[in-house]
Amino acid sequence: MPEIPVVPAHWHFPAHPASVRRARHAVTETLPHALRPLLGDDLSLLTSELVTNAIRHGTCGADENLIELVLWPADGHYWLAVSDPGTGTGTGKPALSHPDAASENGRGLLLVDSLATAWTVRPRPTRGTSVIAGLSLRQGERPDGAVGRPGPTALPCPHCLTG
Repeated sequence: MPEIPVVPAHWHFPAHPASVRRARHAVTETLPHALRPLLGDDLSLLTSELVTNAIRHGTCGADENLIELVLWPADGHYWLAVSDPGTGTGTGKPALSHPDAASENGRGLLLVDSLATAWTVRPRPTRGTSVIAGLSLRQGERPDGAVGRPGPTALPCPHCLTG
């Protein structure tokens, strides 16, 4: 008989700055107690960055705009998907930028790239964008077993790509 997967944790938050703290708390509280020392800080920072980006760049400020979060363990990782109703910025999808030292913004995805074992941006089939980031249960090890962090990759997430 196949192993039955864990049901992902799933939340919706309004597109409001107060949701960043609420989302961070929900995600870290859902993480099993034994994993909090290993993943809690990085998962909290990833949540803050991705939810902030979703609010700033993926919504138009209307009350009906919701930010969706999904957290699930799979393949030796904890995966976080943050989805918004927008198409992203500029070229239609979030991308790494390299701001100069005087810039006050633009470093969020650099943090995501630095923290996550792997991450990607996916359009949702009907409307919106999902950013999916994974943290290895063995920090510093990539899914392919090599040491270091890969660039953005394609990662399936059926729960956040069907909205």
